[in-house]
Amino acid sequence: MITSAQNTKIQWVKKLSAQKKERDASGSYVIEGVRSVEEAFASGAVCRLFFYTAPLTERVRVLVSYAEEQGIPAEEITESLMKSVSDTATPQGALAVMEKSPLPIPDMVDFILLLDTIRNPGNLGTLFRTAAAAGVDLVILSPGCADPYAPKVIRSAMGGHFKVPFWEAGWAEIEAVLGRFPGLQVLAADMDGGRSCWDTDFSLPTALVIGSEADGISADALALTTGKVFIPMPGKIESLNAAMAAGILIFEVVRQRQGH
Repeated sequence: MITSAQNTKIQWVKKLSAQKKERDASGSYVIEGVRSVEEAFASGAVCRLFFYTAPLTERVRVLVSYAEEQGIPAEEITESLMKSVSDTATPQGALAVMEKSPLPIPDMVDFILLLDTIRNPGNLGTLFRTAAAAGVDLVILSPGCADPYAPKVIRSAMGGHFKVPFWEAGWAEIEAVLGRFPGLQVLAADMDGGRSCWDTDFSLPTALVIGSEADGISADALALTTGKVFIPMPGKIESLNAAMAAGILIFEVVRQRQGH
């Protein structure tokens, strides 16, 4: 059992949680919580280190057995150390260091979510989770988005990283990739102008562009769009949270394509 806060593995996990540069340099990131680790193990993603604490629940016991079977370094650590490396107030006794290994970009897509400078980690994670739930083919992150491997993003995504392909890219690369899919309509979610989402034909191959609530759609993103779409709001609120607005639009696409 690891009991010292000076242990090199403990120090490494703390660095990974706190520093993007460490995540980038090592190609690793931290996930925590029983469900998240279960999702990671079930996906077949590469795990580099697994921490757990006693007393073991049945679900954690299964995770420990799996780690040992797969040759994953598994270390029991004290409860106080788990609290010190955890990004949550009440750790669940399971934490893993995963290798960055996003799913590959599919050869054919007809539903893309393009995230334009989404800086809020909670929003970004929720967008991952929503995209995974709706069966989005690809999530693209523009320059200026929050780090998709930051602890709060990982926590909010609830395993979405293992279920939907995502790609961080510059605008020139994004334009080139969008151009690979003929007939793709690129629609910016924008309250100023455009067509109501209820009157938009989402049966066509579609890329939805979601900007931040504070900044809206950037000029770089607008240059790639073929139109705008808005959510009718009869109430007296000017705008919706980016993740909420995206959720409504994403599931309008799902509704139309399922014929409901």
